[in-house]
Amino acid sequence: GNQGIDIAGKPGQSVHATAAGKVVYSGQGLRQLGQLIIIKHDARFLSAYGFNSKLLVKEGDNVRSGQKIAIVGKNKTGRHVLHFEIRRDGSPVNPKVYLK
Repeated sequence: GNQGIDIAGKPGQSVHATAAGKVVYSGQGLRQLGQLIIIKHDARFLSAYGFNSKLLVKEGDNVRSGQKIAIVGKNKTGRHVLHFEIRRDGSPVNPKVYLK
């Protein structure tokens, strides 16, 4: 099932890192999420950004909070969205709790 939220976007809109960390995945190995970025923020937290049309960071890159990391893409239904997840200790949590 869906472990995160889909946030409506517009063509060409930027995706920004929610917090500083290290990119541990940048690619399209998970077809259901399209082009995906995963950032490890610390020993407990990861964030994931899916359905991107363009990835601007690669594995091993350090990113800062608010840094532009991707461009919004389309989901399977053709809507421009960002799929966003947060995992704490490997388990999905409600990302709305962490968004400002």
